[in-house]
Amino acid sequence: MTDLLFRPLTEQIDALAQRKVSPVELLELTFARIEATQGTLNAFSLVRDRDTVLAEARAAEERIAAGNARPLEGIPLGVKDLEDVEGLVTSHGSVPFKNHVAERDSVQVARLRAAGAIVVGKTNTPEFGYTAITKNLLFGASRNPWNPDRTPGGSSGGSAAAIAGGVVSLATGSDGGGSVRLPASFTGCFGHKPSFGRIPNESDLWIMNDTSVQGPITRTVADAALHLDLTVGPHPYDPNSLPHPGVSYREVLDDLPSGLRIGWSGDLGFAVVQSDIAEVAHEAMHFFEKGHHLEALAGGPPLLGREWGLVGGYDLLSSIAHLLPEHEDEFGRAFMKGMHAARKMTPEIWGQIRRGREALNRWCADVFDHFDLLLTPTIPFDPPPARGPFPEEVEGKPQPIAGVASFTIPFNLSWHPAATVRAGFSKAGLPVGMQIVGPRHRDDLVLQAARAFERERPWADHWPQ
Repeated sequence: MTDLLFRPLTEQIDALAQRKVSPVELLELTFARIEATQGTLNAFSLVRDRDTVLAEARAAEERIAAGNARPLEGIPLGVKDLEDVEGLVTSHGSVPFKNHVAERDSVQVARLRAAGAIVVGKTNTPEFGYTAITKNLLFGASRNPWNPDRTPGGSSGGSAAAIAGGVVSLATGSDGGGSVRLPASFTGCFGHKPSFGRIPNESDLWIMNDTSVQGPITRTVADAALHLDLTVGPHPYDPNSLPHPGVSYREVLDDLPSGLRIGWSGDLGFAVVQSDIAEVAHEAMHFFEKGHHLEALAGGPPLLGREWGLVGGYDLLSSIAHLLPEHEDEFGRAFMKGMHAARKMTPEIWGQIRRGREALNRWCADVFDHFDLLLTPTIPFDPPPARGPFPEEVEGKPQPIAGVASFTIPFNLSWHPAATVRAGFSKAGLPVGMQIVGPRHRDDLVLQAARAFERERPWADHWPQ
């Protein structure tokens, strides 16, 4: 029955509904899997009290037996440790916040719990999600199920490790510069960064508030579509939250139009990509030649990696600056380097950043005036070691300032939806992702394209054991 833990979310839901397994049995399996993998993957930063969780599972079992099951009734849920669960610590992977107990659920968590999901714990994240390697001073480094010597990425690295490692089929993520797509790509999962505002995003600490979104990391595209169906729609806590799309993403998954104009870029004009990864991603994009018009994209957007980091750091500094006089030595060194850089923000620099984003927006407008979708690799290189560092060069060529997030940062700054699908494997036997980017607010089209690719090249039966 342990194999059930590696199955897609939708299949686990069906098994519960058909009473092939009970919520109590599924939660017992999940706790056993956490115990078996925590020493290797370190996916969780906190695990809830077993008796409390099993009591919730028994209540779910009663609802299923009575015919009152909700869409996620009895499904175990991992919550990224940047996101609040009432009564649990939200540490942000940071020592000064190790006892910070949340007073309420985040909007996303509240909606998933209202649909029947049962929180089993918090998944590990780098300090305040500030890097794409998941490690921190509180809980150490998370590791990649495909090769535990490597990182699962970040900042949703614990969630991705839990999904790929057969611990849970449902876990939350957030993406301020690639933090859903990067770990999803490194671990062979599906990761979707929704349009800005699609899932309400509210927090006492608005980290990267201008670029960050909540989004799913899952085993299949249908799993992600279901996650979105249950979490999208406006909320008064988030003034940027979008109206409900008026459609079920899961119901329209197989409705990809034919004859799409699809652009392709191997480097966006500045990325430095490992050659075998470039080959895998390039081969994968040829799938879309069938029934569509595929065209190489010339040039790329302005390189705004440094500007993106400065904006995110400045946002975060505004929330924690009052702690620094007494607690600076408790924060990680790399994190504090970013905070010190953020102190150099000036009106002149802010103006330069705004003008850079205006140029990016015009570039995106031109691209999506000509194309319906844009394809790129997701990440330029294989996952680095579990504790880093990132490579400063690839095959003798220096990495640009955007580095690991070269392909992801632009679409956080521009608010476009983007997803990563498993395109294949590198020479090192590690997953390679292909990114699919859509016009603003066209999450449906991105998911449809991802589903079409997945249907022809399924990956959900191949996970590291």
